[in-house]
Amino acid sequence: MLKRYFEKAWVQNLTLLAMLGLVVCYFTFFFEFKYDFDWAVFVTEGQYGHMGHLMLNGLNLTLTITIYSAVIALLFGTIFGLARLSSFKPVYWFATCYVELFRNTPLLIQLFFWNFAFPYAFPDEIRFKIFELDFEFWVATIGCGIFTGAFMAEIIRAGIQSIPKGLLEASYSSGLNFTQTLRKVILPLAFREIIPPLGSEFLNNMKNTSLAMTIGVTELFWSMQEVLSLTYRTFESITAATVIYLILSLTIACILNIVNEKLKIMPRGETSFLRRIADIVFMPFGLIGSSLEYIFWYFRKPPEARTVSPFRRLLHTSVKTLIQAAKTLFVIALLYLIYLIIMAVAAFNFDVIFANLKSLLIWRFPKGDDTEFFMGLGGLSGSLLISIFSISGSFIIGLFIGMGRTAKNRAIKIPCMLYIELVRGIPLLLVIFWFYQVVLDFVFKIDIHAFWAGTIALTFFFGAYVAETVRGGIENIPVGQVEAAKASGLSYFQTMRKIVLPQALKQMLPALVGMFIAAFKDTSLLYIIGVMDLTRAAYAVNNRLMIYPFEIYTTVVVLYFMFSYIMSLYAKRLERKLSPENIRIEM
Repeated sequence: MLKRYFEKAWVQNLTLLAMLGLVVCYFTFFFEFKYDFDWAVFVTEGQYGHMGHLMLNGLNLTLTITIYSAVIALLFGTIFGLARLSSFKPVYWFATCYVELFRNTPLLIQLFFWNFAFPYAFPDEIRFKIFELDFEFWVATIGCGIFTGAFMAEIIRAGIQSIPKGLLEASYSSGLNFTQTLRKVILPLAFREIIPPLGSEFLNNMKNTSLAMTIGVTELFWSMQEVLSLTYRTFESITAATVIYLILSLTIACILNIVNEKLKIMPRGETSFLRRIADIVFMPFGLIGSSLEYIFWYFRKPPEARTVSPFRRLLHTSVKTLIQAAKTLFVIALLYLIYLIIMAVAAFNFDVIFANLKSLLIWRFPKGDDTEFFMGLGGLSGSLLISIFSISGSFIIGLFIGMGRTAKNRAIKIPCMLYIELVRGIPLLLVIFWFYQVVLDFVFKIDIHAFWAGTIALTFFFGAYVAETVRGGIENIPVGQVEAAKASGLSYFQTMRKIVLPQALKQMLPALVGMFIAAFKDTSLLYIIGVMDLTRAAYAVNNRLMIYPFEIYTTVVVLYFMFSYIMSLYAKRLERKLSPENIRIEM
């Protein structure tokens, strides 16, 4: 009887309003804030300047880094994505090394390497000149671009490989060369597959710019911390940064939705409101394309004038020679790069690495003092422990939230959707700050070690991503199986437990392994709240030694890469096992 009432829309809406009213009532009449809010701090001139202007300057720098790094990422992603499809093995292996290296190491460690270690590869005169060129800004911009470009390269490669192999062979048999095949056959079809995940990477790139504050760039997150330290307005500063990041995320998401709607093939006579908006937005681009097409058609050569000049005939006959020469030059340059890397590694002071390897692996365990976590356990062991705890807890949270996300009842679906979108719309650094300085300390009045605070933050952060993975797995199950289960008399939870989740879990396994890799890499961000993970241990060792940044940060990159790459190989093995029909396209 009660279930039938909850199927009615007005009951669901009333339940949502009641839930909202209970939350407002609790925080208004029962919860003791013991905190004086002062939102005027952003609109008035204070002792240390205008905090609102400080936040706007940070926002401006965040947008600048986002745009520049997105262009760099798209350029690198396109080049290396196509290189990953090359049949010329040196190009393929070079692109593969780039993609695997930058995807399997944390962005924070990459920024530390570029900022603290890389300048020491140059003589003192050049290094000092580099430092005068707004070095930290360009490290953050290029570093974010290179990091995001590795993910975009895989998206572009996968998008092109999603095209049936028969189309590629048909285009070659029709006389089209590589460039024509790419421009007229592959890319137009792959574009619809590439744009949605590519848009997600643009969004992730915007959120990743928050890491620029760790190397001294005065972007939005740095401005938030500055407001917090100068005014002691914890709640106001974190809330303001959260709202700004959410607005940026929603803006990027709206733009991407318009692009996706424009690319969508609509049935004749069916046009949605969003599609009309997309048509209006892209109308100028369509006019420009039509104009250029008319100009090229008008000034085309007549059939009787389409003769091949001797120079063009010579150029056509020498194309193979030019390509072979380019391949030879590339191999020579690649061998020279390998030689430089070998010579640089040979010059390392390995005594320093081996002397500090224990600190990087377990920190001071078991001789740590009482203020440290579990007798001084940290370094790589601490990172692995945090990632295991967080991904285990996030799987439980994500399982129930993902099931709620697929529910038809609005009273269940909307709160789950709000949790997912809120957490995914802000950077992980901000989520860590929310839990460490507001939720645990301010709301629940809990004083716990930074290790556990960071673990809880990672758990709830990845819970949102696991929930989306669970939702995708559940929605991928044929509707007929769910209807057959209901017709057999199974309840909702019995259907989920016995029919849907066992099949969905099989599809979710590669993605869940990928989540574990992401959680392991993102433990590096807990450095910001003092957790002695591998990144924090490396930072402490480097500050103690001062003159061996190359040795320390290269060792940390190798440690992160080894564990992440092994797990990524396992994820790929699972994906191949579960999708045996995939065939690699070579061009």
